Amino acid sequence: MRFLVHAVAFLVVIGLGFWAYHENYKTQAALTKTEKFDARISDAHTRLSVLRAEWAYLNRPDRLRNLIEMNYDQLELMPLHYRQFHDLDGARPLPYPAGRDIGIEGTVEVSRAETTP
Repeated sequence: MRFLVHAVAFLVVIGLGFWAYHENYKTQAALTKTEKFDARISDAHTRLSVLRAEWAYLNRPDRLRNLIEMNYDQLELMPLHYRQFHDLDGARPLPYPAGRDIGIEGTVEVSRAETTP
């Protein structure tokens, strides 16, 4: 009986050692994969910061103004003027679905700020 208990205990220890060995290698593989993902994420952040810098450089107002002046005939653009924009007096309210309470009681006043050219 004692021999059977020792044999079962020995087999359990061997089995647990085998399991721990495989778990160790799975963990090392997962850590290596995680490090690769971290490196890829870091590279992506670096590329993103470079792209943002390039975007800011290409969208400089003086550069865009020069491009517009060079290609004015081809683009057929008209200069923007503040009178091209309308105020809220001519705007129609959005239709709300029937029976829907939007939670506004009373009136809402909107101040109109005058702009000077």
